[in-house]
Amino acid sequence: MVERQIFRYKIKKGALHKVPAIIKLLLLIPLSFLCFYLPSIWLFTGIILIICAAFLCGLSLNDQLTDLKPAVLYVIILYCFSVLSNLAGYALLLTQHSPINSQYYLILVPHSGYIRAALRLILVIQLSALVFRTTSLLEIRETVHFDIITIFISFIPEIFKTWANIDLAWRARDGKPGIYKIKTLVFVLISISFEKAAVKSKALEARRAKTNSLA
Repeated sequence: MVERQIFRYKIKKGALHKVPAIIKLLLLIPLSFLCFYLPSIWLFTGIILIICAAFLCGLSLNDQLTDLKPAVLYVIILYCFSVLSNLAGYALLLTQHSPINSQYYLILVPHSGYIRAALRLILVIQLSALVFRTTSLLEIRETVHFDIITIFISFIPEIFKTWANIDLAWRARDGKPGIYKIKTLVFVLISISFEKAAVKSKALEARRAKTNSLA
């Protein structure tokens, strides 16, 4: 299970491992925003390029699919909205007595807006995964000198690691997937995350106090 944690740093070295962490972190935000303005063909091309880059950095297909887990739920939600939109369109045509397509299965075919939104989400997660898979937490802490930003950035992989652990514990106790699982584990995740954040905060305060006393 350890090898399948989301956004977990991959020790195997690749070209992106040699890029300074500050450059990767500074590029992540603008590139993510850029994804929201690209047409579908460029989004699809970007996804293919990221997959190739990930392989060159030593990330297996398993690693890449694991990192895309957060996108699955949102893609399903987007698809449901797409189907509901198609249903609403057919219902409107029926009320107006307009001619409609007899191929009702087309209701299940997502419209272009859904496809574009799904591609954007996948590409943004791929970019984030590539950064954290090729950048260790130590590099992030040494690069970013602001305590709050450091905690925020370094805490992202920690959250996914915590989720992987509590999800494993849930399944080990024969827990079933569903809404009840999500409601239960989300509260556990929040509690553990707050506890870890408090520990990190106290450690930073102790380090700052020690530095001030030495000064």
